[in-house]
Amino acid sequence: MAVAVALIQGASRGLGLQFCKHILQNKKPSAVIATCRNPDAAAELLSLAGQHKDRLTVVRLDVNREEDIREAAKRVKESFGRLDLLLNSSALLHPSGKGETSLRDVTAQGIISTLTTNTVGPLVMAKYFAPLLQKGAGGFGQQPPEKSKQHSGIIVNITAKVGSIGDNGLGGWYSYRMSKAALNMATRNLSIELGRSRPKVVCVALHPGTVDTDLSRPYHRNVPKERLFSTEHSVSCLMSIIETLDSDKTGQAYSWDGAQLPW
Repeated sequence: MAVAVALIQGASRGLGLQFCKHILQNKKPSAVIATCRNPDAAAELLSLAGQHKDRLTVVRLDVNREEDIREAAKRVKESFGRLDLLLNSSALLHPSGKGETSLRDVTAQGIISTLTTNTVGPLVMAKYFAPLLQKGAGGFGQQPPEKSKQHSGIIVNITAKVGSIGDNGLGGWYSYRMSKAALNMATRNLSIELGRSRPKVVCVALHPGTVDTDLSRPYHRNVPKERLFSTEHSVSCLMSIIETLDSDKTGQAYSWDGAQLPW
């Protein structure tokens, strides 16, 4: 059985770190490449790497720097030769840590910074890692018997329900909403282009729910207890979706419970 190779972008904490833990524990045989901006400060990730020396590789990568992404892709190609799963996890609510509640709070730099991390970064990741995903062994998702529908790799972009234009009834959070809506469009575009390859690369956007992480913590008081998820619960739900993906599901956005999200 071929070793499944997954790359988790934004793996130093929160959802990204939990994805690493989940795959290492539940997906065997597998290898995980964990990227983050500053590995030296990622104590929990380094501890995890120490526990899985033969399966977890930590790579320095700032998703805002194209040269970092290019060099990381070169390193993965040299070490693994392919990739089965690319998961873009890192996200920025806003440089201030709070979403804009009105136009008065909007700044050009705030929008640019949020879009760079949440939208541009994942798209540039796809640019450099798509050739490796096209060489994947289909280690994640479901493979239908029809050869024309089989996939090689999967791209998962972590989106957010607030990025849904059709679901937006409250407004606010300009930068974050815009960045996730744009990420959804990028995911759709990728699914079309990479769906032409043989075998295909499946591309989806997944909403993790409201998770107990640093990004959402300022707003936890407004979330019912039963709707605030641990990283363990959210990642378990999302991995259940990933393991059922096939080429028929590409180009869509799904919530943590498997329901399709409106664009």
